[in-house]
Amino acid sequence: MHRLSRTSRLPISLEKAWDFFSSPKNLKEITPDYMGFDITCTLPEKMYPGMIITYKVKPLLGIPIGWMTEITHIEDKKFFVDEQRVGPYTIWHHQHHFKAIEGGVEMIDTVDYVLPLGLIGRALEPILVRGKLKEIFDYREKKVEELFGKF
Repeated sequence: MHRLSRTSRLPISLEKAWDFFSSPKNLKEITPDYMGFDITCTLPEKMYPGMIITYKVKPLLGIPIGWMTEITHIEDKKFFVDEQRVGPYTIWHHQHHFKAIEGGVEMIDTVDYVLPLGLIGRALEPILVRGKLKEIFDYREKKVEELFGKF
């Protein structure tokens, strides 16, 4: 199992952060264009446990793949979890935690993941996946600072 964790602080209220990040409609806005991220299902205004989200992404060599995640857990203005149901990983468990702090909000993203193909997947993870995930999270951090300001 591999883990990527990122802590960010933004100068906005907990409510504003929750409203933005808990809306799957905003995912495209904070995903690099080269990922070709497109939601392929109709989304309700509010996220709920059991909600399924389908999308297409082009994470490697511009090859489109389908991805399906389920929102498995939500505690309003505290956290939510999305888990892959169909896609490139054997396991994808992504936790999003939010906490009001002096002057804004602290957000902690933690992704636990396993690649398919056993030893081959483990060998490819540091070459193809780890750097790409860090790059995506770096992009998100910069994009969110553009949208909401720097802490």
